[in-house]
Amino acid sequence: MKLFRDFYSRPVLTVARDCIGKLLVHHTHEGDAGGIIVEAEAYRGPLDRAAHSSRGLTRRTAVMFGPPGYAYIYMLYGSCWALNLVAASEGEPHAVLIRALEPALGLELMARRRDRAVTSRELTNGPGKLTQALGLDKRHYGADLCGNELFLEDVARASCVGRSARINVGYAGAWALRRWRFYERGNRYVSVSPRD
Repeated sequence: MKLFRDFYSRPVLTVARDCIGKLLVHHTHEGDAGGIIVEAEAYRGPLDRAAHSSRGLTRRTAVMFGPPGYAYIYMLYGSCWALNLVAASEGEPHAVLIRALEPALGLELMARRRDRAVTSRELTNGPGKLTQALGLDKRHYGADLCGNELFLEDVARASCVGRSARINVGYAGAWALRRWRFYERGNRYVSVSPRD
């Protein structure tokens, strides 16, 4: 069952936690590709110094200040794209970074896009890897997650969810210590082993 606006219209930590075990789907002319979300991080700007929205409303962050349930896509490390789901309420620039997926739909298509074996852990075990596998890029900035192209589905999947500090946000000072990363325990596609 597809998830609609009310799923995203909740506190960002709740949304991030509840993303674990949901199916992320991208419908394209090449076919459907998707995976079970096994790792996600919450970003709660503008106070959260690790959030892009901590720098205020800009052309880059505009979608984060809008209504929930839209895609915030940005260039990561100058070489790949990262997908975030805008959460909370309009005017609250909060988002959930999708960090890793367990491949579930269109595995051959994703393997071709990533030039990896279908069974490779490297297929979707990182934010840039999963966007490449799903065929997501800057064209999907602002995509409506309640539409028919890019969306989440609720699937019957029980997950044992762990929690840790976020990854690669040391520059954010005390905010880097917030345990706002959620992941499925024991899943081989989680990008980085828990550090705490």
